[in-house]
Amino acid sequence: MTNERAAELTALDEALVSLAAKDPQQARVVELRFFGGLKVEETAEVLKLSNDTVKREWSTAKAWLNREMIRSYRDEV
Repeated sequence: MTNERAAELTALDEALVSLAAKDPQQARVVELRFFGGLKVEETAEVLKLSNDTVKREWSTAKAWLNREMIRSYRDEV
């Protein structure tokens, strides 16, 4: 694993921890979709949410995580 890849994974982990503190439901959606490989419908069933809510939470969480990772990268440079 390269140093750059390790830094990316560290930034992702830190961003996920921050997201969980900010919005546990969004963090859970990320865990199930990204790490668990669940589809929208499966995630909705597990979390007892509507498909639309899962889609909205997924979209919002991805955007937030992207911003956090970019900010983390800028802070390192």
